[in-house]
Amino acid sequence: MFHRIIRTAVTFSVFGLAAHAQTSMPFALDWTFEGPSAPYFVAIDQGFFAEAGLEVEVTAGQGSLDAIPKVATGAFPVGFADINSLIKFLDQNPGAPVIGVMMIYNKPPFAIVGRRSLGVEVPADLEGKTLGAPPPDGAFAQWPIFVSETGIDASTITIEPVGFPTREPSLAEGTVDAVTGFSFTSFLNTARLGVPEDDISVILMADHGVDLYGNVIIVNTDFAAENPEAVSAFLGAVAQGWVATIADPEAAIESLGTRNPAMDAGLELRRLQLALEANVVTDWVMENGMGIIDPDRFANAIEQIRLTYEYQTEPDAALYFTDAFLPEGGFKLD
Repeated sequence: MFHRIIRTAVTFSVFGLAAHAQTSMPFALDWTFEGPSAPYFVAIDQGFFAEAGLEVEVTAGQGSLDAIPKVATGAFPVGFADINSLIKFLDQNPGAPVIGVMMIYNKPPFAIVGRRSLGVEVPADLEGKTLGAPPPDGAFAQWPIFVSETGIDASTITIEPVGFPTREPSLAEGTVDAVTGFSFTSFLNTARLGVPEDDISVILMADHGVDLYGNVIIVNTDFAAENPEAVSAFLGAVAQGWVATIADPEAAIESLGTRNPAMDAGLELRRLQLALEANVVTDWVMENGMGIIDPDRFANAIEQIRLTYEYQTEPDAALYFTDAFLPEGGFKLD
């Protein structure tokens, strides 16, 4: 396990640790209020944060990078961000006071989404096909790793730059055979355009050798040093929110709906369910616990990033993630 910055003499559980009364911990999300963000509102509405002595307000974000500088500058004590983006941020800003403390997406949603009717179901099927990819897309950024791990002949694949608004329409129209994107987002967007769900194939990169992790709870390390019990209590309440969401996704979407009344509840329930199945409640998490990581896999992920990014300094896993604020073995979901 990675070194533990702080270890308090307390027994942790999924029900968290009571912190000092009403510690304010505003929480910065990576994106808007969609299905996968419902557990945090469940934790508010069911009183999990309040029972832990925390006052938590959730703020929407504008992308996987958005929360990192907010937390690093201390504008927010905690946030939600892509750990691969965090690794690069810390490489470019050595010593910045931010670190990952609880893994949420054990498998990142980076995916190739294709259509079976166009001959795309497994990685090898991409050879000779046209792949639509927005240049700034987070999934497309992992393409070199995916190619390396699967051994497909990328020289036979035509990469067609597409914009985010035209990505799924291009797949639905058949002008491209597959697209890069987040699994649940591109799947749902394609289905909403009239493509039958059984015609849509989702090739999750994590299932084909890409060892990267996904989104993680991050914390400002200065805040954590001064408020270790509050951080542990926050993570415990987050875990309760996820447990309650897994038990009753429909109720979780109701909590989300009070913050986003214009949303399509059915769509966001489906998005949440897809994220739970593919990214959060994985076989590894069920066996080993939620929130923790596999050190060997993480070490390999850091090496895989070299295929897409040139480190300025030699990477150090201990700078990017700590289990100091988690119970031994993580949080149990069953």
